[in-house]
Amino acid sequence: MFQHRRAAERGHFDHGWLDTYHTFSFGEYFDPDHMQFRALRVMNEDRVLPREGFGMHPHRDMEILTYVLSGELQHRDSMGNGSIVRAGELQRMTAGTGIFHSEQNPSSREPVHLYQIWILPEQRGLAPSYEQKSFPAAERAGRLRLVASRDGREDSVRIHQDAEVYLASLRTGDRVAHSLRPGRHAWLQVLRGTVTLQGEPLQAGDGVAISAESAVEATARDAAELLLFDLA
Repeated sequence: MFQHRRAAERGHFDHGWLDTYHTFSFGEYFDPDHMQFRALRVMNEDRVLPREGFGMHPHRDMEILTYVLSGELQHRDSMGNGSIVRAGELQRMTAGTGIFHSEQNPSSREPVHLYQIWILPEQRGLAPSYEQKSFPAAERAGRLRLVASRDGREDSVRIHQDAEVYLASLRTGDRVAHSLRPGRHAWLQVLRGTVTLQGEPLQAGDGVAISAESAVEATARDAAELLLFDLA
């Protein structure tokens, strides 16, 4: 079963400094038909203007992934971490018992384009932690590269949930496939470009919830980038 969530159907807010799209209910956007999918709670696509960003604010009991498509994001948090997240890099925060953080665009000229993703943790009250890794284009070219998992295998970031996250960068005609074990579900998010799934074209910003299927197979219609979530 494939359920499409089209880019144009998402919640959208243009705050001037922030142009943001919400796949699931978030903040001021509420849609009872799109609250979450399995443990996947937030899928926000954000574009932040130069020298703007999210000031220091709190989170708790959430696994937060941030993937930068273009530009740079400056991170600071209450654990003392401070870093620049660049295009192709993935940041993971376990908010756990509570964390404060800020995310700013440090550039004076270039906007930053990113996805922020929240995954519900398998237990509450975890110790807060932070992790950041780069996944070079060569490692994800024409293939699904594991970038987040519960056990941190293949040098992926470690998340506290029975979930796997894959990233792929595709050229025109490239095909990727992923098998789903019985009882597993998947979410496919197109980050840029256009792909075909089950003969249906998907464009940047489109997402698909996948259940009761044995595999997911996508083919790039042009240069594309996508995220695939394998979920319990």
